[in-house]
Amino acid sequence: MPSVLELAARRRTVREFSGEGVSLGDVLKALDAARHAPSGANSQPWRFLIVTDPEVKARIRRAAEEGERRFYSRVSGGLREWLLSMGFGPEKPFLEEAPVLVLVFSKSGAPYSIQSTWLAVGYILLALEEAGLGTVTYTPSDPAAVAAAAGAPDDLILQVVLPVGRPAGEGRQRPRLGLDEVCRLNDWETPCAARGSGWPVGRG
Repeated sequence: MPSVLELAARRRTVREFSGEGVSLGDVLKALDAARHAPSGANSQPWRFLIVTDPEVKARIRRAAEEGERRFYSRVSGGLREWLLSMGFGPEKPFLEEAPVLVLVFSKSGAPYSIQSTWLAVGYILLALEEAGLGTVTYTPSDPAAVAAAAGAPDDLILQVVLPVGRPAGEGRQRPRLGLDEVCRLNDWETPCAARGSGWPVGRG
């Protein structure tokens, strides 16, 4: 069984899915893992909606793309250039092509609800990778409209849509910063790896 580090290192962003079906049990297992994530004041503010109905997926896609078109009509400068260079645009076909959508919501008013919910999302990503499933963390430009299209209660705030399926191809993984680029030890001058992974800490 791969380690957590191996799962994290091999995970790819997937926007194109094969026509192969997926096991709902694998998706439920990922959400079962997510419910064990830590949360502020143990509020467990995450709520999940699994969508497999083609009509509901189409409705979600329409709401998402309407919001994206408004966003792309406003965005300019460096961000616009980057988005276009990456091939991004208002169209989100993966919202219908993926066999399963998982909509992840945070509960309004719960302490640290957004932070806690995104911790749960991290658990989901690794569990899906373990099951051989791909996804992309799609954050709609108009999350309220997408939530309404999904019939979400008013006290839930949509954080992310996870299209889930078997990847068509390798997916995309962009270069990652090295550990020494993001981690320092005791002060802001000493890289974490300077001592080596075998350096003992704690008593003795």
